[in-house]
Amino acid sequence: MTAVQFTVVHEFDEAPSAVWAEMVDWPAHGEWIPATRVEVDPGDPTAVGATFTGYTGYGPLTLVDRMRITEIEFDDDAGTGRCVVEKLGPVLHGSAGFSIEPHGAGTRLEWFEDVTVRFLPGPLAPIVNKLSALGFAQGMKQLAKVMRAKRTTVAA
Repeated sequence: MTAVQFTVVHEFDEAPSAVWAEMVDWPAHGEWIPATRVEVDPGDPTAVGATFTGYTGYGPLTLVDRMRITEIEFDDDAGTGRCVVEKLGPVLHGSAGFSIEPHGAGTRLEWFEDVTVRFLPGPLAPIVNKLSALGFAQGMKQLAKVMRAKRTTVAA
């Protein structure tokens, strides 16, 4: 197993509560993470212990990413929140998550991944770190577009 660790920071024009709602809408991640769909297991999807599975890729080149929430809380008054998931395999193990906080009139989100990747040769770790961070940065930009479109639709 090889370690992959990165952090991505993005600033949104949206309120913290709106960013939080999008981030914990697990199936909606497919709207902003390319080639991804998420299936949530029965129960409250925003409770500690909730489980869900992300599928990223196409056909036999799909990465299965099983996760369980280990920490989740949002303080509506302060506009702060944090969610951490445990990666349960079969390829990714470790943790990932995000925190949000008010930033000016919007929100600052920090996404982190601290995982080991089964079958990944060690010399490829720096490349996978960089590509993963770039992919999540693009995902955050796409999420910002999705949120702007929703805001514009609601305002119309």
